[in-house]
This record gives sequence, structure tokens and C-alpha cells, in this order.
Amino acid sequence: MAATRGTAGRAALIKALGVTGELLITFALIIGLFILWYAYFNPWVVGLRQDKVAAEQSRQLTQQLKAKAPATPQAVPAPQPSGATAGPKAAPAAATIPVAAEPPAVADTIGVIYIPRLGDGWRRIVRQSVDTERVLNSVTAGVGHYTGTAMPGGVGNFAVAAHDIGYGNSFLNLSKLRLGDKVYIQTSLGWYTYTFRNFQFVQPDAIDVLNAVPTVSRTAGSERFITLTTCYPAIFPPLERVAAYGTFVGFDTAPPAELAPTLAKDG
Repeated sequence: MAATRGTAGRAALIKALGVTGELLITFALIIGLFILWYAYFNPWVVGLRQDKVAAEQSRQLTQQLKAKAPATPQAVPAPQPSGATAGPKAAPAAATIPVAAEPPAVADTIGVIYIPRLGDGWRRIVRQSVDTERVLNSVTAGVGHYTGTAMPGGVGNFAVAAHDIGYGNSFLNLSKLRLGDKVYIQTSLGWYTYTFRNFQFVQPDAIDVLNAVPTVSRTAGSERFITLTTCYPAIFPPLERVAAYGTFVGFDTAPPAELAPTLAKDG
């Protein structure tokens, strides 16, 4: 009798362990599938959608500009710092560079950002604020403008943010930027061109990267900067932030030659 009870007890234990093992395997499989969905499939799908709506927005901005622009494209190089010379002719006055107006509401459209280094045809809509749900996680945006920082063409620091992983992986390859790479901002006024200068890795709570003169002064001088921020490395929770700094090099109502192949495909 005792032997029978012992055998039955062992059988019950083995059965319980088997069921527990199956549950653990199922749980691990669910977690694995979620990771694959979150890190790969979802960002890919969202990225495709963000790219599509950015292309549509770009076409709309181009049509708006054509409707009001003069027949001859207007190019305006960036004013040179005080004391610099530009040959026989003086640098253009800062007032000749149009400044995009800051939208009044969260998630309003500012324009479209193009960064060729991030991929062939890479572009995203830039919306007002860095609201997580309405902007950074949005399938119709992906890049947000830090409210209160400068606007494209404005003196100071035009600062934007995007996710590195998840919701389109917009800035996943931000750390691949190289000195001299171009960042283009298209608005209804035209095209603003910035050139990448350097990186800085900072703590997640470092807000001085948003200063008018990044990390230096909250008071704007005479220069125009762009700062692009994202989490680093691509893990959760992030250990740091990476800030990519650039400087303004010019404005034009005609699209940049570097983007001609991409814009031609868009029609």
C-alpha cells in the first residue's frame, strides 16, 4: 500500500513538473514573440507608414512653395560669424533668412526632416512638442520639436528628438552621422540646411543640450544650431542620451541636389 502511494506521489510530482515546464516554455515563447514584434516587426511597419506620410507631406509643401515662390529660386547662405570675411561681397544680413513660425498646438506639423546618412530616402514629419503618444509614437510623425527652442532658420538651437528603437526606429542610426553630413528641414517656406558637427553623450536628465548655444548658454548669440537627441544605447531603460549637433549653412527655396533622386521617386 505504501509503495503504491509513493508511486502515485512521484507520478503526480512528475506530471506537475511537466505542466510547469510547458507553462514556462509557453511564457518564454510569448515573451520572445513580443520582443520580436516590439524590436523588429512593429518598428518596421510603423517606419514604413511614417515614411509614406512624410513623402506625402513633402509633396504638399513643395506644391505650397511653388504656388507662392518667385520663378527664380532664392538661395541664402548662412551669415558668417562676426569678424569673418566672405570675399568681395559681405555676408547676407540675418534678416534675409526666413524663420519658420512656431505652431500654436501640440502635434502641429512643422515640416519634414531628411537625413541621407540614416538611409536611402529616410525622412520623417517633424511635429510640435516631444509628447510621447501624440508625436514620438505617432505613425504620422516620429520626430518632435522641443517646444521653446528655436525654429528652423532662427537664431539659437532648433532641437528635436525621436526614438532609437520602437515606433519607427527613427533615430536608431543617429550615431552613424559623420562630420559634414547634411540635415535638411523642409517647410512651407523652403529648405533649411544644417551640417553635422559632433556628438555628445549625456545623462538622460541633461537639459543643457537644448540651450540656445548648446551646453554653453541659454542666451542666443548670432549662430543657428540644430540638436538631434535620442536614447543610447538601444536598450531599455536607456543609460544615456546622445546629442548630435549641427550648424546652419544655408536656406534655399529649391530642393537640395543631394535629395533629387528621392524627390524624383516621390513624384
